[in-house]
Amino acid sequence: MIDTHSHIYSEEFDTDRAKAIQRAKEVGVSHIILPNCDSKTLPQMLALEAEYPNYCHAAIGLHPTSIKENYLDELALVKSELERRKYIAIGEIGIDLYWDKTFLSEQIKAFHLQIEWALEYKLPVIIHIRDSFQNTLNAILPYKNSGLTGVFHSFTGSIDEAHEIIDFGEFKLGINGIVTFKNSGLATVLEQIDLKHILLETDSPYLTPAPFRGKRNESAYVALVCQKLAEVYNTSTQQIDEQTTSNAKSLFAI
Repeated sequence: MIDTHSHIYSEEFDTDRAKAIQRAKEVGVSHIILPNCDSKTLPQMLALEAEYPNYCHAAIGLHPTSIKENYLDELALVKSELERRKYIAIGEIGIDLYWDKTFLSEQIKAFHLQIEWALEYKLPVIIHIRDSFQNTLNAILPYKNSGLTGVFHSFTGSIDEAHEIIDFGEFKLGINGIVTFKNSGLATVLEQIDLKHILLETDSPYLTPAPFRGKRNESAYVALVCQKLAEVYNTSTQQIDEQTTSNAKSLFAI
């Protein structure tokens, strides 16, 4: 299994990060992708990647909730990092209208610019959407048939939204612990989606799957997402593991 979205570098893991990674390895997690948030999270993310080379893989990007008055300075850092070294993806980027709509225009500008960099550096994008599906889709529509690839992280949308993402081109749906929530309705949507479009993720330390909902999430719990998807698709966890791992390796060139 590949956890395609984990903030395991965050302070929530400062007391037991090595043990959390060991637990992930023990359940069969072969790679963990680390999406960046902003300049504050970059040092610890890079330190973790250096400690676990070829296991933890850093992405670089400016998270929409980190877009404030100084967002141009933050974007300049993202660009300098892209020039400095190779990253596995650009992310996490996108639009978030849940917490604050103040900087919507800046979020869209930052999103477009980072998409341009993804095309320039031939990297997939990790897209954050929260209360912003239509805004996000409108923002990426100009890039249809451009070769843009990526994942809509933490997908929770309708079957129509899923089809819009899939029809756009080389985009996957990132599925995490939300699929185990009784009232999410996500399982019903996924039943109608081919497994070739699905990636496993945790979004650690957030969105912990049942039966541990309410506690800190960690990459080992991606196995619980895998188990739930095996139920949804009426197949084995091995089949879910193999297909989603193949999907992730293809998208992120692991």
